[in-house]
Amino acid sequence: MFPNAFVYTEVAASVPFDQAPWKKINVEIRKQPGFLNKTWLQGHGTQSLGGLYAFDSIEHATKFVTGYFPSEPRAFGVAHNTRVFNAGVVRTASQDMGSVHFGAAPASKPAAFVYTELQISKPFDTFPWEDRNRELKDTPGLQNKLWLSGHGTHSLGGFEAFDSLDAAIDFAINIFPETAAKVGTAFYTRIFDADITEEASREMNSPYYAA
Repeated sequence: MFPNAFVYTEVAASVPFDQAPWKKINVEIRKQPGFLNKTWLQGHGTQSLGGLYAFDSIEHATKFVTGYFPSEPRAFGVAHNTRVFNAGVVRTASQDMGSVHFGAAPASKPAAFVYTELQISKPFDTFPWEDRNRELKDTPGLQNKLWLSGHGTHSLGGFEAFDSLDAAIDFAINIFPETAAKVGTAFYTRIFDADITEEASREMNSPYYAA
């Protein structure tokens, strides 16, 4: 089934991934109502821990970020960041970008991920995503993109997979800031090394590693 909600998390801790208790965490996450899959994230240059999750409903996604998830960073004694996104409104736009969350098969496994979010409130059905997709398809190294629309906020964002870490870095620090400048808004970006978290993500049925 296609997801109806996504959750993004990032824990304000710097932990080498092989020292993180990801196997134990995976067991607990798989027990959460409505959970479909997770892609583990390790911050490039920061070693922050995070994830992109798919859920069967916004209700279950919200329950996850308000109930279960706060216990994870609490165990590390650090703060954290969570976001809930409406998957239904971005399905068509994401499919147009080959999103593996909506049926596309990954041609090859990713080397890096980029998370982006604009500080803007704009219902996705009023956003000219077709024009933006045409621009994005020319982005060097971009394999696929999942559009993100904030639940309750209508923030615009995305989760992009790249074929190299260099391409992801170029997009996050050079290309995307130009997009934000055109909109006239602040933004949030993160770069993640996909190779480090591959094993943990495969264990959680991440669609990025189905190939």
